[in-house]
Amino acid sequence: MKYTIGQKVTFLVLVLFVYMRSQAQTTSTRNNYVLVIHGGAGTILKEQMTPQKEAAYKKGLNEALEAGNKILKQGGNALDAVEAAVKVMEDNPLFNAGKGAVFTNEGKNEMDAAIMDGSTRKAGSVAGITTVKNPVTAARAVMDKSEHVMMAGKGAEKFAAANGCTIVDPAYFFTEDRWKGLLKARQLDSVKSRLDHDSANTLLKQPGNRDYKYGTVGAVALDTKGNLAAATSTGGMTNKKYGRIGDAPVIGAGTYASNATCAISCTGWGEYFIRLVMAKSVSDRMELANETLQQATGEMIYKQLPAMGGDGGLIAVDNKGNIAMPFNTKGMYRGYIKANGETAVEIYGDK
Repeated sequence: MKYTIGQKVTFLVLVLFVYMRSQAQTTSTRNNYVLVIHGGAGTILKEQMTPQKEAAYKKGLNEALEAGNKILKQGGNALDAVEAAVKVMEDNPLFNAGKGAVFTNEGKNEMDAAIMDGSTRKAGSVAGITTVKNPVTAARAVMDKSEHVMMAGKGAEKFAAANGCTIVDPAYFFTEDRWKGLLKARQLDSVKSRLDHDSANTLLKQPGNRDYKYGTVGAVALDTKGNLAAATSTGGMTNKKYGRIGDAPVIGAGTYASNATCAISCTGWGEYFIRLVMAKSVSDRMELANETLQQATGEMIYKQLPAMGGDGGLIAVDNKGNIAMPFNTKGMYRGYIKANGETAVEIYGDK
């Protein structure tokens, strides 16, 4: 079958058009990345925050965003970006992770962390560690250098030390504010654990109140290759006993990532997030019920969580770059940065 010159030209033009459109879409995807972080949720009220402390929190959040953004901007992967962002917050005593971890009933700092790669769904987590400077790096080591997903206590510390993680004396984690928080919590109630950011004065004046504030930190990211990742780190609950572990290191509860759907890091009353399998439930609603990121996260945080008596929030990014930062508390330390330079850091909510 022979074609006329006109037909050949038309065909070539069509092929060129399809090729250019494909290249444009590829470039658009390649240039698209998002990083979202959180530093805890709870009763965070502007009238109870000094301008100096508010500025310090925002500075800390911006530093974490910049650490992750530097990697993503250079074409780096989401996994490295979330680890870098979380490490910055672990090194900042304002946040309940790493250096700012709260104290247990025994006067120790016991930390948990997790990380997950959405492209392979490999994951690593550590629980109840006391000597690793950056728990998120220990979680990364478990994921990358072992056949396991979770390690705990002395075994996790031994593994971390053998695999290049920085080990410190437990005294490194001591901060005066967190120690005073433990003493006040003991004074109030020697049995009941209180979550980390609780004001000592509030606790003493309202001995019957519930746990108000949550201080986990976390990050989720979509990189220029279309891969998702999530990481979470926490010092847990002030005055916690019996080796209590929350949702942060539990894959599917406090941390989850899948390229098919989204990446999620949670912060809140961990027992409820575990019971709801919070992070995986959001992913499942997207994959199985065809819900959007906003619909899935909204259902879980605004309906399912309070219906059970829990509260808190989460951050999420889907495989298209959409973000969600829902919380049902008075505030949540949070922020994001996108490839186009759009960035925001927020603390308070409307409630």
